[in-house]
Amino acid sequence: MIVRAISKNVLISPRKVNIVAGLVRGRSVEDALVILEHTPRRTAKAIGEVIKSAKANAVHNHNLKPDGLDIAGISVTPGPRYRRYRPAARGRALPYQRQTSHIRVEVAGEFRAAKKTSTSGKKETA
Repeated sequence: MIVRAISKNVLISPRKVNIVAGLVRGRSVEDALVILEHTPRRTAKAIGEVIKSAKANAVHNHNLKPDGLDIAGISVTPGPRYRRYRPAARGRALPYQRQTSHIRVEVAGEFRAAKKTSTSGKKETA
């Protein structure tokens, strides 16, 4: 089963995010988190948060085993661009754009065995 998590409007350029996303594509979730902890880029924190969110979704919402989770896919798409102006000489204003990114992580894993409930310890009242 595949479980998703999405982080939208991250204030980092998609080109920069995609470099770090390439480091963890196709790896297990635990390996990816260790790699991201030791990656000296600002993007690593943003991607790590999305991977942790996907892991939590898989374990708590979809009852998957936390040990056997693998990253099925990471996609980075451009988000909206914020238009800003920088002051320049002679009273001019030079335009520039702040780029944003949408980060989508897909995690795949196996189901946990359902716990059996026993009724032998309960008392029946008639």
